[in-house]
Amino acid sequence: MHSKQVKAKKYLGQHFLKDEEVAKKIADTVTLEGYKNVLEIGPGMGMLTKYLIEKDIDVIAMELDSESVKYLGENYKNKNLKVIPADFLKLDLTGFFNGEQYAITGNFPYNISTQIVFKTLEWRDQIPEFTGMFQKEVAKRICEKEGSKTYGIMSVLVQAFYDAEYLFTVPPTVFNPPPKVESGVLRLRRKADYSLPCDEKMLFKVVKTAFQQRRKTMRNSLKVFNLSDKLKEDTIFDQRPEQLSVSEFIALTLKLENDAISTNS
Repeated sequence: MHSKQVKAKKYLGQHFLKDEEVAKKIADTVTLEGYKNVLEIGPGMGMLTKYLIEKDIDVIAMELDSESVKYLGENYKNKNLKVIPADFLKLDLTGFFNGEQYAITGNFPYNISTQIVFKTLEWRDQIPEFTGMFQKEVAKRICEKEGSKTYGIMSVLVQAFYDAEYLFTVPPTVFNPPPKVESGVLRLRRKADYSLPCDEKMLFKVVKTAFQQRRKTMRNSLKVFNLSDKLKEDTIFDQRPEQLSVSEFIALTLKLENDAISTNS
């Protein structure tokens, strides 16, 4: 392994997976139900890639590091594999896989993993499934349900569109260099009906505003929305944000929208 490459990868917050069994297990998290294309983010030396291309699917491996791109091109020649030297967070995904549905998977760099998830939400029309490895506490938080102290912004916004499932934990010993924390693998499967009955931007604003003051009741944390006296009386405002389910946050957003309309009319 080239020292230059290791330095570049560590800078990106990524650790090389060296355990074949774990790599295969992650590759098998893609169900291939409703799609036959997979985008792998950050393949590095191809530990996960080689198990993905064994499947009867088309794979795009997206990698920033030039040495890794060269290595993948020389060592994983496969008619169903395309290696793209690009930054997922900066790329326009229009036309990927000729407009067909595709899953995303990977051993994601810890420091940009949440950004990868939020970009996936933006392109959810194309992405029915998302699997991969995160820092354990981040993966747990994404999949958490209401009532938990770790339930938060990402939990609500991801689960508004996807069913989230924490699959398994991965110890530091299977990486080079080993991280200081455990890792966790999750799967997100897009809901059959992932449309929102409320305004998406409004939902995001409500959720973020509420959890920025998570110790306060919703009545206090959402003061910025200029609630009418009538709406303030709704018992939903007696609760704290971690007590509200995803569907309750959506219902709350609708109430705020209607309240604003009636107040301004």
